Amino acid sequence: MFVLRLISSAALLAVAACAQPTQPTTPTQATTKPAAATATSPAAAASPVAASPVAVVASPSPASKPAAAAPSPSAAAAPGRWTFDGDPVGGLPSGSQSFSGQWAVRAEPDAPSQPNALCQTGTAEFPALALDTKPYTDLTLSTRFKPISGKEDQAAGLIFRVQDKDNYYILRANALEDNVNFYIYRGGRRSSLKGSDSRVAPGSWQELRVEVQGNQFRGFLNGQQVADSSDDSYKTGGIGLWTKADSVTCFDDVEVTAR
Repeated sequence: MFVLRLISSAALLAVAACAQPTQPTTPTQATTKPAAATATSPAAAASPVAASPVAVVASPSPASKPAAAAPSPSAAAAPGRWTFDGDPVGGLPSGSQSFSGQWAVRAEPDAPSQPNALCQTGTAEFPALALDTKPYTDLTLSTRFKPISGKEDQAAGLIFRVQDKDNYYILRANALEDNVNFYIYRGGRRSSLKGSDSRVAPGSWQELRVEVQGNQFRGFLNGQQVADSSDDSYKTGGIGLWTKADSVTCFDDVEVTAR
Protein backbone atom coordinates (compact mmCIF):
# COMPACT_ATOMS: atom_id res chain seq x y z
CA MET A 1 0.00 0.00 0.00
CA PHE A 2 2.80 2.37 0.96
CA VAL A 3 4.60 1.51 -2.27
CA LEU A 4 1.49 2.32 -4.32
CA ARG A 5 1.17 5.67 -2.62
CA LEU A 6 4.79 6.44 -3.39
CA ILE A 7 4.26 5.50 -7.02
CA SER A 8 1.11 7.67 -7.22
CA SER A 9 2.93 10.65 -5.66
CA ALA A 10 5.85 10.15 -8.02
CA ALA A 11 3.50 10.01 -10.97
CA LEU A 12 1.81 13.25 -9.94
CA LEU A 13 5.18 14.96 -9.53
CA ALA A 14 6.22 13.77 -12.98
CA VAL A 15 3.05 15.07 -14.51
CA ALA A 16 3.54 18.39 -12.74
CA ALA A 17 7.16 18.54 -13.83
CA CYS A 18 6.17 17.85 -17.44
CA ALA A 19 3.52 20.54 -17.32
CA GLN A 20 5.98 23.18 -16.00
CA PRO A 21 7.94 23.77 -19.22
CA THR A 22 4.81 24.27 -21.30
CA GLN A 23 3.53 27.15 -19.15
CA PRO A 24 6.25 29.66 -20.21
CA THR A 25 5.16 29.24 -23.82
CA THR A 26 2.07 31.25 -23.06
CA PRO A 27 4.06 34.22 -21.71
CA THR A 28 6.52 33.79 -24.60
CA GLN A 29 3.71 33.92 -27.10
CA ALA A 30 2.16 36.79 -25.21
CA THR A 31 5.53 38.53 -25.26
CA THR A 32 6.03 38.03 -28.97
CA LYS A 33 2.53 39.22 -29.81
CA PRO A 34 2.96 42.60 -28.14
CA ALA A 35 6.42 42.82 -29.75
CA ALA A 36 4.87 42.16 -33.15
CA ALA A 37 2.09 44.59 -32.34
CA THR A 38 4.65 47.13 -31.15
CA ALA A 39 6.66 46.68 -34.34
CA THR A 40 3.65 47.11 -36.58
CA SER A 41 1.98 49.74 -34.46
CA PRO A 42 4.20 52.68 -35.57
CA ALA A 43 3.73 51.69 -39.22
CA ALA A 44 0.01 51.40 -38.72
CA ALA A 45 -0.02 54.67 -36.84
CA ALA A 46 2.16 56.36 -39.44
CA SER A 47 -0.08 55.23 -42.26
CA PRO A 48 -3.25 57.06 -41.09
CA VAL A 49 -1.26 60.16 -40.18
CA ALA A 50 0.33 60.29 -43.63
CA ALA A 51 -2.99 59.64 -45.33
CA SER A 52 -4.89 62.06 -43.14
CA PRO A 53 -3.52 65.34 -44.61
CA VAL A 54 -4.13 64.04 -48.14
CA ALA A 55 -7.74 63.34 -47.26
CA VAL A 56 -8.12 66.70 -45.54
CA VAL A 57 -6.51 68.68 -48.36
CA ALA A 58 -8.07 66.76 -51.21
CA SER A 59 -11.55 66.73 -49.73
CA PRO A 60 -12.25 70.49 -49.88
CA SER A 61 -10.71 70.86 -53.36
CA PRO A 62 -13.52 69.28 -55.38
CA ALA A 63 -16.10 71.00 -53.23
CA SER A 64 -14.46 74.41 -53.50
CA LYS A 65 -14.12 74.35 -57.30
CA PRO A 66 -17.87 74.08 -58.01
CA ALA A 67 -18.50 76.68 -55.30
CA ALA A 68 -16.13 79.13 -57.02
CA ALA A 69 -17.63 78.46 -60.43
CA ALA A 70 -21.23 78.83 -59.25
CA PRO A 71 -21.24 82.63 -58.66
CA SER A 72 -20.08 83.31 -62.21
CA PRO A 73 -23.42 82.64 -63.95
CA SER A 74 -25.31 84.37 -61.14
CA ALA A 75 -23.17 87.48 -61.44
CA ALA A 76 -23.58 87.50 -65.22
CA ALA A 77 -27.36 87.23 -64.89
CA ALA A 78 -27.61 89.96 -62.23
CA PRO A 79 -28.94 93.34 -63.38
CA GLY A 80 -26.45 96.21 -63.73
CA ARG A 81 -26.33 98.56 -60.74
CA TRP A 82 -24.29 101.69 -60.06
CA THR A 83 -24.06 103.22 -56.57
CA PHE A 84 -20.75 105.07 -57.28
CA ASP A 85 -19.56 104.23 -53.77
CA GLY A 86 -16.58 102.23 -55.02
CA ASP A 87 -15.51 104.85 -57.59
CA PRO A 88 -12.81 107.43 -56.84
CA VAL A 89 -14.13 110.85 -55.84
CA GLY A 90 -13.44 113.44 -58.52
CA GLY A 91 -13.41 110.95 -61.41
CA LEU A 92 -15.87 109.20 -63.70
CA PRO A 93 -17.51 105.89 -62.81
CA SER A 94 -15.61 102.85 -64.02
CA GLY A 95 -16.46 101.98 -67.63
CA SER A 96 -18.44 105.17 -68.29
CA GLN A 97 -17.97 107.73 -71.08
CA SER A 98 -18.80 111.42 -70.85
CA PHE A 99 -20.41 112.80 -74.01
CA SER A 100 -20.68 116.41 -72.75
CA GLY A 101 -20.91 118.40 -69.53
CA GLN A 102 -18.85 118.03 -66.38
CA TRP A 103 -19.52 114.74 -64.60
CA ALA A 104 -17.76 113.52 -61.47
CA VAL A 105 -18.30 111.24 -58.48
CA ARG A 106 -18.47 113.20 -55.24
CA ALA A 107 -19.44 112.67 -51.61
CA GLU A 108 -23.03 113.61 -50.88
CA PRO A 109 -24.10 113.59 -47.21
CA ASP A 110 -27.70 112.67 -48.06
CA ALA A 111 -27.01 110.26 -50.96
CA PRO A 112 -29.47 107.33 -50.93
CA SER A 113 -26.51 104.92 -50.86
CA GLN A 114 -23.64 106.37 -48.87
CA PRO A 115 -21.22 107.94 -49.35
CA ASN A 116 -21.09 108.94 -53.05
CA ALA A 117 -23.27 110.14 -55.90
CA LEU A 118 -22.55 111.04 -59.52
CA CYS A 119 -23.12 114.75 -60.20
CA GLN A 120 -23.19 116.96 -63.29
CA THR A 121 -22.03 120.50 -62.47
CA GLY A 122 -21.03 121.98 -65.85
CA THR A 123 -22.91 123.88 -68.52
CA ALA A 124 -23.58 122.47 -71.98
CA GLU A 125 -26.53 122.20 -74.31
CA PHE A 126 -27.34 118.64 -73.23
CA PRO A 127 -24.81 117.15 -70.79
CA ALA A 128 -24.85 113.35 -71.21
CA LEU A 129 -22.91 110.34 -69.99
CA ALA A 130 -22.99 106.69 -71.11
CA LEU A 131 -22.83 104.22 -68.23
CA ASP A 132 -23.06 100.98 -70.21
CA THR A 133 -22.58 100.54 -73.95
CA LYS A 134 -23.85 96.95 -73.92
CA PRO A 135 -26.87 96.72 -76.24
CA TYR A 136 -30.17 96.50 -74.36
CA THR A 137 -33.44 95.99 -76.24
CA ASP A 138 -36.31 95.67 -73.75
CA LEU A 139 -35.38 96.99 -70.31
CA THR A 140 -36.29 98.69 -67.07
CA LEU A 141 -33.93 101.56 -66.19
CA SER A 142 -34.19 103.61 -63.00
CA THR A 143 -32.26 106.13 -60.92
CA ARG A 144 -32.55 108.30 -57.84
CA PHE A 145 -31.89 111.95 -58.68
CA LYS A 146 -31.70 115.32 -56.92
CA PRO A 147 -32.07 118.62 -58.88
CA ILE A 148 -29.81 121.02 -56.95
CA SER A 149 -29.66 124.26 -58.94
CA GLY A 150 -29.88 125.86 -62.36
CA LYS A 151 -31.32 129.16 -63.63
CA GLU A 152 -32.10 127.93 -67.12
CA ASP A 153 -32.97 124.35 -66.20
CA GLN A 154 -33.01 121.84 -63.35
CA ALA A 155 -33.26 118.62 -65.30
CA ALA A 156 -32.52 114.95 -64.71
CA GLY A 157 -32.76 112.35 -67.45
CA LEU A 158 -32.30 108.72 -68.34
CA ILE A 159 -31.01 107.90 -71.83
CA PHE A 160 -31.60 104.49 -73.42
CA ARG A 161 -31.00 102.68 -76.71
CA VAL A 162 -27.90 104.84 -77.05
CA GLN A 163 -26.26 104.48 -80.48
CA ASP A 164 -23.56 107.10 -79.90
CA LYS A 165 -23.25 110.60 -78.41
CA ASP A 166 -25.73 112.02 -80.97
CA ASN A 167 -28.44 109.34 -81.15
CA TYR A 168 -30.60 107.98 -78.31
CA TYR A 169 -33.92 108.31 -76.43
CA ILE A 170 -34.42 110.47 -73.30
CA LEU A 171 -36.85 110.37 -70.39
CA ARG A 172 -36.43 113.73 -68.63
CA ALA A 173 -37.84 115.22 -65.40
CA ASN A 174 -37.61 119.01 -64.94
CA ALA A 175 -37.94 120.75 -61.57
CA LEU A 176 -38.31 124.26 -63.10
CA GLU A 177 -41.03 123.26 -65.56
CA ASP A 178 -42.68 120.52 -63.43
CA ASN A 179 -42.99 118.01 -66.25
CA VAL A 180 -41.71 114.60 -67.37
CA ASN A 181 -41.18 114.15 -71.11
CA PHE A 182 -39.90 111.65 -73.67
CA TYR A 183 -37.53 112.90 -76.38
CA ILE A 184 -35.57 111.46 -79.26
CA TYR A 185 -32.06 112.76 -79.80
CA ARG A 186 -31.19 112.20 -83.44
CA GLY A 187 -28.14 113.57 -85.25
CA GLY A 188 -27.36 115.81 -82.27
CA ARG A 189 -30.83 117.42 -82.32
CA ARG A 190 -33.58 116.89 -79.75
CA SER A 191 -37.23 116.38 -80.72
CA SER A 192 -40.18 115.95 -78.36
CA LEU A 193 -42.13 112.69 -78.40
CA LYS A 194 -44.66 112.91 -75.57
CA GLY A 195 -44.91 113.89 -71.91
CA SER A 196 -47.08 115.32 -69.15
CA ASP A 197 -47.10 117.85 -66.32
CA SER A 198 -45.84 116.35 -63.06
CA ARG A 199 -44.56 117.93 -59.86
CA VAL A 200 -40.75 117.53 -59.67
CA ALA A 201 -39.41 118.76 -56.32
CA PRO A 202 -36.12 120.70 -56.37
CA GLY A 203 -33.46 119.88 -53.78
CA SER A 204 -34.76 116.43 -52.85
CA TRP A 205 -34.08 112.85 -53.93
CA GLN A 206 -36.71 111.28 -56.19
CA GLU A 207 -36.97 108.24 -58.44
CA LEU A 208 -37.17 108.30 -62.23
CA ARG A 209 -37.86 105.06 -64.13
CA VAL A 210 -38.45 104.03 -67.73
CA GLU A 211 -39.85 100.71 -68.94
CA VAL A 212 -39.18 99.81 -72.58
CA GLN A 213 -40.93 97.00 -74.45
CA GLY A 214 -40.53 96.91 -78.22
CA ASN A 215 -41.45 100.38 -79.47
CA GLN A 216 -43.49 101.23 -76.35
CA PHE A 217 -42.05 103.43 -73.57
CA ARG A 218 -43.50 104.21 -70.15
CA GLY A 219 -42.12 106.83 -67.75
CA PHE A 220 -42.53 106.78 -63.95
CA LEU A 221 -41.85 109.41 -61.29
CA ASN A 222 -41.69 108.15 -57.70
CA GLY A 223 -43.47 104.94 -58.67
CA GLN A 224 -46.35 106.60 -60.55
CA GLN A 225 -46.66 106.36 -64.33
CA VAL A 226 -46.65 109.91 -65.67
CA ALA A 227 -45.73 109.55 -69.36
CA ASP A 228 -45.85 107.13 -72.27
CA SER A 229 -44.70 107.22 -75.86
CA SER A 230 -43.67 105.07 -78.81
CA ASP A 231 -41.06 105.19 -81.55
CA ASP A 232 -39.32 102.79 -83.95
CA SER A 233 -36.09 104.64 -84.71
CA TYR A 234 -33.70 102.73 -82.41
CA LYS A 235 -34.17 99.03 -81.69
CA THR A 236 -31.37 98.47 -79.19
CA GLY A 237 -28.47 100.32 -77.53
CA GLY A 238 -26.67 101.40 -74.37
CA ILE A 239 -27.87 103.34 -71.33
CA GLY A 240 -26.80 106.47 -69.45
CA LEU A 241 -27.69 109.76 -67.74
CA TRP A 242 -28.58 113.22 -68.99
CA THR A 243 -29.19 116.82 -67.88
CA LYS A 244 -29.79 120.12 -69.67
CA ALA A 245 -28.04 123.49 -69.88
CA ASP A 246 -26.84 124.72 -66.45
CA SER A 247 -28.54 121.99 -64.40
CA VAL A 248 -26.57 120.89 -61.35
CA THR A 249 -28.02 117.44 -60.70
CA CYS A 250 -26.85 114.40 -58.73
CA PHE A 251 -27.69 110.76 -59.45
CA ASP A 252 -27.46 107.61 -57.34
CA ASP A 253 -28.58 103.98 -57.39
CA VAL A 254 -28.85 103.57 -61.16
CA GLU A 255 -30.19 100.13 -62.05
CA VAL A 256 -30.92 98.43 -65.37
CA THR A 257 -32.65 95.10 -65.92
CA ALA A 258 -33.13 93.44 -69.30
CA ARG A 259 -36.75 92.36 -69.80
